[in-house]
Amino acid sequence: MRRQAFLWRFGLEHTFRLMKRTLGWTRAKIHTPEAGDRWTWLVAAAHTQLRLTREAAADLRRPRERPAGPARLTPVRVRRGFGTSARALPVRTVRRKPQHPCLVL
Repeated sequence: MRRQAFLWRFGLEHTFRLMKRTLGWTRAKIHTPEAGDRWTWLVAAAHTQLRLTREAAADLRRPRERPAGPARLTPVRVRRGFGTSARALPVRTVRRKPQHPCLVL
């Protein structure tokens, strides 16, 4: 029981460390509590997106890091490798609505 609690806490502390260092959770200049809540939810959503896209990201590791499978990539390694794999994704475009002829100058 103690070991499971320690491992859970260890993972939680590393999540907060990632949010603070890599995702900039504490860097924002926030003036209201509502803005702080919105910023916290935005950082949490970014962390979730990194977790969900790890299978689409390339594993760009540093020389000291061991190779990892797509399901085992950390959010930092996903963030590092996502730029190269994002170029391979299809580009979605939005059709512009035609302007009304009376509004065109």
